[in-house]
Amino acid sequence: MKIAIVGAGWAGLAAAVKAVQRRHEVTLFEMASTLGGRARTVQTHGQRRDNGQHILIGAYHHTLDLMRELGVDIPQALHRIPLCLIDPNGSGLALNATSSPTSFAMAVLGQDSWKWSSRLALLRESVRWALSGFKCAEDLSVEALTRGLPQEVRQGLVDPLCVAALNTPPARASARVFLRVLRDALLTGRGSADLLLPSRPLGDLLPLPALDWLQRHGAEVKLRQRVASLERSGAGWQLCGGHFDGVILACSAKEAARLAQDHDPDWYRLASQIPHESITTIYLRCVGARLKAPMTFLPRGPAQFAFDLKAMGHASGGFAFVISAADEFSSLDRDELAQLVLQQAQDQFPPRTWPQTPQIEAILTEHRATFRCEPGLSRPSAQVAGNLWAAGDYIEGPYPATLEGAVRSGQFAVEGLVGNISAMQNTSPNRGNS
Repeated sequence: MKIAIVGAGWAGLAAAVKAVQRRHEVTLFEMASTLGGRARTVQTHGQRRDNGQHILIGAYHHTLDLMRELGVDIPQALHRIPLCLIDPNGSGLALNATSSPTSFAMAVLGQDSWKWSSRLALLRESVRWALSGFKCAEDLSVEALTRGLPQEVRQGLVDPLCVAALNTPPARASARVFLRVLRDALLTGRGSADLLLPSRPLGDLLPLPALDWLQRHGAEVKLRQRVASLERSGAGWQLCGGHFDGVILACSAKEAARLAQDHDPDWYRLASQIPHESITTIYLRCVGARLKAPMTFLPRGPAQFAFDLKAMGHASGGFAFVISAADEFSSLDRDELAQLVLQQAQDQFPPRTWPQTPQIEAILTEHRATFRCEPGLSRPSAQVAGNLWAAGDYIEGPYPATLEGAVRSGQFAVEGLVGNISAMQNTSPNRGNS
């Protein structure tokens, strides 16, 4: 079959690899000059930087398997540490490498900065979540789910974990999705809750290896080519002067909605109304400085997390401060926001953390970085119309806007599209009369 994939982010690349593995003829269209979509490497001030600080966890099995298939050396590419939510003073919750309910319970009991009553309250609530199958009402927020927990537990565990996993503050975040991520981290095997922090630029983790693999296996990759329109052509589709048996829209929700508008108005409506959040990453440099953990959660904003890039395998002296749901600070210009983060770095870390005042090296904002993972959010389905499918982290599924969600959706779209085309061919009149 001839399959067109529109968009070369992580979902589109996963779809392209899957389709080639199934021995189909693939053409991949990307409007930008680089691959990776919202998780890519960019060139700023003569230096390669990621467009934001991304993290993976050990439970991202589809993503990790895909990287291995493309020849990526996982231990070299990702710095693995057990899940830890450490504050600037080095206090916080840290699991061991087993990532099991027992490990979680031991970490909670060992959290000596919390009162005993707080630790026991968290364990009791966790048992209730487990007995419910990590499920709850669709319209429940994370804040409502955890309202009965002591404040120190919510501030020291729930809030940073929610923002890290869902990129959405607890007051607006879906409790159902939060519990699903928690379940997968604790119940899907050894190391599933481990943090996997990129030791290489994002482009080297999947986009560039995927490009090399696709080209070696006969796929056609067209960069700097926007798909202007999509027209039906018999049982297939016409785009960019070519005919295709099936199409997968792996571009942004906005672009996918534009292309799908004439073919399924209901799908168009859902995709075009997906709420998005921006994420801003402030890169600082301070030679000789080190943090107590590779990833530190910050109890007071604007940034929620700080990353010590040296601890992750990068050059020394580099730090990334990440502001999720950065639209809250939209009234500030980028320099004002960077100054707030610089002041935050100096105020919240212990004295002598910074041998000298850190310098602002880069300010990168991804304006539609993630969809807002709200309770009861209606997300569009993978099948748009017939042999037109969609892939992306915003597509209906159990995960929030994560790299794993994108990869899974790309692979699922290929299986669905190929199965749909095969079913149509098997029930066609010509085949029935033969």
